[in-house]
Formats: sequence, structure tokens, C-alpha cells
Amino acid sequence: MPSITSQYLARFRRLDTGEGAPVLLPVTGAQRRFALVRAMDPAGRPDLVPMFFAFPRGTVDPERLAAAANRLAALHPVLRSLPTVVRGTPALRLEQPQIPVVRLACEPGEDAATVLRRALEGWSAPGAPLRLFLVPDDAEGTEEVLAVVLDHLACDGRSLARLSDELGAAYDRGTGAEGPSPAEAAAELTAYRDAVLLQLAAEERAGSPEAMAYWGERLRAVRERFPLPRSAPQQSGALPSGSATVRLPAPAGGVPFPDLLDACRAAATALYGSGHVVPVGYPWGGRPPGAAPVLGCFLNTVVFPTATGQEPDASATADAWWDDLDHAATPFDAVVHAARAAGSGWSGRLDGLLTVDDSRRHPPLCLGGVTGREVHIDGRAVRGPFAVSVTQGAELQLRMVWDRAILSDPIAEQAFAALADALRSPAPTAG
Repeated sequence: MPSITSQYLARFRRLDTGEGAPVLLPVTGAQRRFALVRAMDPAGRPDLVPMFFAFPRGTVDPERLAAAANRLAALHPVLRSLPTVVRGTPALRLEQPQIPVVRLACEPGEDAATVLRRALEGWSAPGAPLRLFLVPDDAEGTEEVLAVVLDHLACDGRSLARLSDELGAAYDRGTGAEGPSPAEAAAELTAYRDAVLLQLAAEERAGSPEAMAYWGERLRAVRERFPLPRSAPQQSGALPSGSATVRLPAPAGGVPFPDLLDACRAAATALYGSGHVVPVGYPWGGRPPGAAPVLGCFLNTVVFPTATGQEPDASATADAWWDDLDHAATPFDAVVHAARAAGSGWSGRLDGLLTVDDSRRHPPLCLGGVTGREVHIDGRAVRGPFAVSVTQGAELQLRMVWDRAILSDPIAEQAFAALADALRSPAPTAG
């Protein structure tokens, strides 16, 4: 039976791309997943990836920033493409949406975080996949916060670093700078299409019967979870999500990824109790070999079946993780299909998400010689019960957010404490 990727490619190739038809670009497995998540959301919300930077008030020139963003969109196809479905086939439709810098004002008693949460919650489906919002921190403050927000269909971690660098460089060129030439734009379009096709070819190979059998057996025990009963009623007017952050000493060389998975096991045990298999997803991968370093979404969400209540075993976790990485290119939708075919009742909903970043590879945004200070905006809606982000660098920063519609703050805070305790110095080492 043809793989999910093979079936997608066959349908895409039958679409009308003749003269006069809209230019359609194929989508990667990750983009298919985000399009499906959006379609299943009652409000049609996309997955958004925001970066927030605080600048001294008056530093950012909105006109100059908008000109810079639109020059980038004229060059990078994924920044001027809109998701569409043609005869049941997901694709990106090449257009030229404008990217303004939207200035937002705080009402009395509001701060920048409140205003930006409202702006992101009100993100309308039509429109550019890159949007910029600028808001003062408050009436008396000396800073303003710039939000650089992308639809996850248009980016991954590698794209964020490049976008930040290129946006700063384009800003420095001023409003009168020329955009890319038609030849440059055409070359970037070809490079993007070729990179996506290389990615799909890799995903097609990774959807082999052997890989499907592997993931079916690996995830057979995963079942749908039910929301936990609250230990206390949610406070009226509370934000949709809670969060907690802690900074810990960073071991030389950073924390091995299997140890981070074991820390998530400790958190999941605090949340769900012992004896469950909790699906924790993490993004993995990048541009396929031979692909140009184009902006886009080339990651895959790999699922780690976390058995709660087990004692951390770095060696066993590492062995299982390395086996998973041998099959990490299998698209998420194919993995879900394999699990269900093997008898799992799992629909593909993740109970936890783990993301890892290296602060040394993610420079902050610099505009006109002024470097923005990256900040967090708490309280935004999250998908799934909890998500953990780890930033490695001179120190280890752990951050966990949780959905208050599923988890009460006391339960989530206990889980975060278990997560942090599992990684406190002296940090465990694998092998």
C-alpha cells in the first residue's frame, strides 16, 4: 500500500499548475500536520511562533521595519504563501500579502503582555504568515515590545535564527533600498520548491513498511488520556495557561537529550500517576541533505512513549531514543496511522511537548545597532496539557506552560518541581 507521503505527492502532481493557474507549492509532512491541527480547531487557530523583543521606546521605526519585512517576503516564498486546500490536497498558494507593522496601544490598566495576548488570540486566518506588532510596555514605561510572529507553517527553529538576522540587515538598509530582482526571487522559489521535494522524498522513504511496523510496535500501548479532575476550581478571569521558569547551573557540554526525556517522565508521573504511557512529542530534523538553507518548516514531530512511574534510566532511555532517531523522518501523520493499525486507541493528540534551544545559536534581533532584549509573554493558549522548553547555554533555563482547562496550577507546579529536581546539579549523565 502506498505511504501517506506517496499518496500526497500523487495528488499534488495532479493539480492544475498550468499557465494562468495560481502557483501552488507542495507542503512537507510538518506543514500537513499544522494544517490539520488548524482544521480541527473549533476557532480555526493556527499554531503561532512568536518572538518578543523589548526595545527602548522610540527605537523602532515602523515604516522602516515594514519595508524590511516586505523585502524579505518578496524574496522568501514561504513568507508570501497562504495555506490552501485544492480538491482535498493541502498546498501553499503563492501570493504577495503585505506585512505592516501594527501599532497597538494599552488601555488604562493594561500592559504590553495583555495587548499582545489579545492580538495573537485574534489572529485572522487570511493574511501574511509573518506579522509584526509594536506596543508600549505601559503609559509610564521606557520600553516598547516588538512581536515578530510567524505561522508555524512558515518556519522552524533554523528559520527563526535566519529570519532574525536577515530582518535586522534589511532594516539597516533603510526604506529606500531595492527589493530582490526577479531573477533572485525566481532562484529562491526554485530552491524552496526543490528543498520541499527533497524533504518529501526523504519522508516517502521513511514511510516504508519496516518503519510503520517499528512505530506501530513502539506506540501500541499509547491510549487517549482524559482530562484530570481539578484539585481546585479555576479562578475567575484567570489566563488560559500557567507557567513556571527556573534557571539551573549548566553542566559542561549541556544536558544530554535522553536526560531531558527522563525529566519529562518525572513530570508526567506527577501529572498522571504511575502505569501510563504518555506520548511526549519533540521537534527533530532540518533541511534534507542537498537542500538549500531556505526559510520554511522542515522539522518533524517525533513521539516518545513515556512510561510513567519508572525510575530514570539514562542508558535505557538513550538506547530507545537512538532507535527512534533511526526512524525520525517518518511523518507524524504516518506514525499515528501506524499506531492505530497496531491496535492503539491514540488519535495523535500529544500530552506533552519538549523543545530544546541553544541560546548561543539564537542571537537576539538587532535593529539599527540597538539589540532587543528577548522577553516572554505568559498566559497564551497552549495546545495540549503541558509543554516544556529547555534553553541551554551558560546556564540551563527550564520553562513549563500548561493548559488551565486541563491542569490546575497546584498539580502543574508539582510536575514542574519534579522536572526541575530531575535536572538539578549534579546533572545526570547518560551512559
